[in-house]
Amino acid sequence: MEITLNGYYTLIFATLVLLLGRFMIKNIKVLEDFNIPEPVVGGLVAAIIVYSLNIFWGYTFNFHQGLQTATMLMFFASIGLSADFGRLKAGGTPLLIFLAVVSVFIVLQDVVGVGMASALGLDPLLGLVTGSISLTGGHGTAGAWGVVLEEEYGVVGATTLGIAVATYGLVAGGIVGGPVARRLIKNLGLQPTPANPNPTKAEKVAGAQSIYSTKHDEDGDHREEEMFEKPDNIRLITASSTIETLALFAAALAIADIMTIVAEGTWFQLPTFVWALAAGVIIRNSLTIVFNFDMFDRAIDVIGNASLSLFLAMALLSLKLWQLTDLAGPVLIILLVQTIVMILYAYFVTSRIMGKDYDAAVLAAGHCGFGMGATPTAIANMQAVTDRYLPSPKAFLIVPMVGAFFVDIINATVLQIFTKIPF
Repeated sequence: MEITLNGYYTLIFATLVLLLGRFMIKNIKVLEDFNIPEPVVGGLVAAIIVYSLNIFWGYTFNFHQGLQTATMLMFFASIGLSADFGRLKAGGTPLLIFLAVVSVFIVLQDVVGVGMASALGLDPLLGLVTGSISLTGGHGTAGAWGVVLEEEYGVVGATTLGIAVATYGLVAGGIVGGPVARRLIKNLGLQPTPANPNPTKAEKVAGAQSIYSTKHDEDGDHREEEMFEKPDNIRLITASSTIETLALFAAALAIADIMTIVAEGTWFQLPTFVWALAAGVIIRNSLTIVFNFDMFDRAIDVIGNASLSLFLAMALLSLKLWQLTDLAGPVLIILLVQTIVMILYAYFVTSRIMGKDYDAAVLAAGHCGFGMGATPTAIANMQAVTDRYLPSPKAFLIVPMVGAFFVDIINATVLQIFTKIPF
């Protein structure tokens, strides 16, 4: 029996998935320790339930694709609208160097993925899924590119595989970052600070908050410097600021839709979500640089994170888990190789190019975090190191800016090039 759900019921199920994920994370410590997102936890449980209903009773569910696409585009538009290139100046030369190091690794990650997939007899495009699409890109990019690869390139199971690989990356990135940094720090001869070797969770939170500086707004209010990778922070937004921000999102999505139509069949044809990201970048920097417009980052972050959560919940509800049966063995081999490559690159390249000092070691831990998983994993890795050794304001300035949005822009560019290569 085939059951088709309209947008209302799709939204209802998506929110239930998010609530389920939140409940599980609060009650299962390992999920919280590895920063597994709520939609991934709840969505995988829902996907298993949907799969069981199909196997035992023959039920097939079709969820509203238009709503899923809209939330995906909103998420990528939020990345673009958050990408203030003026912040590059704040990071200075070290940020640009780190950005170059990360860019080279994205290319290497895709070369390894495509090469391994070809060697194991898989579609080379699946190598991109086991490369920067899911690892550096995370769940949002995995879901978006999965749809593109399935619909435009005929790669069966790309979305399902991408979500699975991204989940593996979150865990792996959280596991390898700390040991890499500790090995580098040991080579420097530093010892853990004896003052508080085992801080409580509250002390860790307080320490992390102290790293982020406060800045003085023009109206005289002080507020914490909020980063895109901290979705649970309380943000004071108003109805008027929300409407203004939604207008920016609408403009980005309208430009993306127009450019998708105009570019169709030409050499600069891009997926719609890439156009949404690019439009967000252009709108953001045009308004801030040319018109000195005060962007309301809090509203952008809230709308972007909510859109990502809903998109992932709907994408996971639509998973076809049976498509992964034949891919499990080869994909596991590729992921193990990718993990080794990440460790070696962070140890021998990231740390050395960034200065071979303590800050470089913390940056290497952060790179492992978002190079395999996501920015929150990177932050958690760095906090684990700085809690045990010394603070690193430099790393906590650079990694969030690179991992939160600049890396997505570079990744989208690299992936667009790779998908045009005739394998």
